[in-house]
Amino acid sequence: MLHINDLTYRIAGRPLFDAATVHIAAGQRVGLVGRNGAGKSTLFKLILGELHADGGTITLRPRARLGRVAQEAPEGEETLQDCVLAYDPERTALLAEAETCSDGHRLAELHERLAAIDAHSAPARAAAILAGLGFDAQAQNRPVGSFSGGWRMRVALAGALFAQPDLLLLDEPTNHLDLEATLWLQSYLASYPGTLVVISHDRELLNVVADRIVHIDQLKLVAYGGNYDRFEQVRREKLDLAAKAASKQLEQRRKLQSFIDRFRAKATKAAQAQSRVKMLERLGPPISVVEDRPVSFDFPDPEPLSPPVVAIEKGQAGYAPGQAVLRNLSLRIDMDDRIALLGANGNGKSTLAKVLSGRLALLEGKLQRSPKLRIGYFAQHQTEELNTAATPFDHMQALMPQAPESKVRAQLGRFGFEQDRADVKVAHLSGGEKARLLFALMSRDAPHLMMLDEPTNHLDIDSREALVAALNTYEGAVVLVSHDPHLIELAADRLWLVADGQVRDFDGDLDAYKKLLLEQAREARREGREQKEAGPNRKDERRAAAELRAQLAPLRKEAQAAEKHMEELGRKKAALEAKLADPALYNGPAAKAQALQKDLGELGKALAQAEEAWLAAHEALDEAQRAE
Repeated sequence: MLHINDLTYRIAGRPLFDAATVHIAAGQRVGLVGRNGAGKSTLFKLILGELHADGGTITLRPRARLGRVAQEAPEGEETLQDCVLAYDPERTALLAEAETCSDGHRLAELHERLAAIDAHSAPARAAAILAGLGFDAQAQNRPVGSFSGGWRMRVALAGALFAQPDLLLLDEPTNHLDLEATLWLQSYLASYPGTLVVISHDRELLNVVADRIVHIDQLKLVAYGGNYDRFEQVRREKLDLAAKAASKQLEQRRKLQSFIDRFRAKATKAAQAQSRVKMLERLGPPISVVEDRPVSFDFPDPEPLSPPVVAIEKGQAGYAPGQAVLRNLSLRIDMDDRIALLGANGNGKSTLAKVLSGRLALLEGKLQRSPKLRIGYFAQHQTEELNTAATPFDHMQALMPQAPESKVRAQLGRFGFEQDRADVKVAHLSGGEKARLLFALMSRDAPHLMMLDEPTNHLDIDSREALVAALNTYEGAVVLVSHDPHLIELAADRLWLVADGQVRDFDGDLDAYKKLLLEQAREARREGREQKEAGPNRKDERRAAAELRAQLAPLRKEAQAAEKHMEELGRKKAALEAKLADPALYNGPAAKAQALQKDLGELGKALAQAEEAWLAAHEALDEAQRAE
């Protein structure tokens, strides 16, 4: 599908690619990875013909259609669905011609071609893609110009997916998405029918979607089979082997050079010394082992506060009296909490974050905060508020005017800004570096609670891993809004679902939430198919069934846990009984047999209690099912 041979490209004399070669076969789903600034987006521009290589060739299969997400968000009075349908120019042209065609033979050809490209199912396919990206049926019929820029970029992504080019190039496709749309996109791309090359710092997406990884490494394009986790494992093994080879070669060189230096001047050893010189030359230059410079994140730990640090009772939140976005808020946050907010965009996650951080007052209810509470707030749009003419040191010094220079630089150093980068103007920093600067500024006074709104948008994978590690060692509370499943799974131990004007604990992990979303999507599709025929009664029945499943889920989970616990105790009891049945046990110290018998008695009691809990859980589940 795509052949890149001996590609060479320089920017202002600085090489990005030097004789780089890679071949991508039809149907492959490729993740393009590399540190920020390595040249990933530049490679896309070279493939698209927007830039021209200094050397080498880039060849696409003849007549293959190349697609990408439009850089400009669509606008105008067209509905979302009409806008997406227009991304298939052949279908649009054929339909327009068919409307005015009077030649029967030509009209037959047009309808034959429309049938071949499955044109009549296109509206349904466009609607499904838009729904997956977060647009309900009502939104799909609104003018595209009525949406904000981020939502209009979702429409552009929907158009690129709908067009189904032979080779689709996607550059950070999840940046404008929430978690729900990100999970849908992962599933969609995993079965994409064409060839896909995606630039992403989302480890989860690369693991689910990619069957091959191309890494930009030392100006080359290095291909690895498998997903991102496999790539990381193989690359680490290669680096370890290279390090061992380099160490071995260094020791050989040292020994040879030592012999040469010692005996070169002695006539009796001159021949041997000369032989060692030739051996040293044959070893070649020292083996180079180049590893990416590790990224640093280190949040300062706050002094402890008495719990709770924040609590809300019977709260209502919104932006105008009588127009609450969130109702009946009753929640608390302690210093050791790691909370991720779930729920589609528009359900109130940002509203809740503003209330918790003190940026928005409650309309009703009581909010309690520790008087000593310090809150750090991170939002990606804050990068636009940075002074591009100032340096990271200037920004930090402005917030720490009384601190000595060493302390200012130490805080910057916690987030990877050493002397050389701390004094670079913000205008010349990458997106990831600007994000790290915001982390440094936000945490300068060791906040007790950090509110992080999409903290990973411009961070590469290594920086995301550093962020996860830093959050897991940080001793304050964290409330997280993110579309990155990997970050949520590793950094959050509580999930709050923000939906239908409510905030509640989600009883399950992220996998359970994914299953819930799939079930809701299936339910929506069923309702859409049956609504006309079944009428509102059937729809109400399905909604009631879904509500019943949601109500029974905690009871079913409790019953399963009780059963699992009982089985585990049974296995332990059987193992103890086997030990006590061994005659050799009674030839040894009596105390050992007595201890085992005591353990068996305690285990028997625990097993009896577990059986009672199991029976109680099943009775509660059966009673709830009968009541419905």
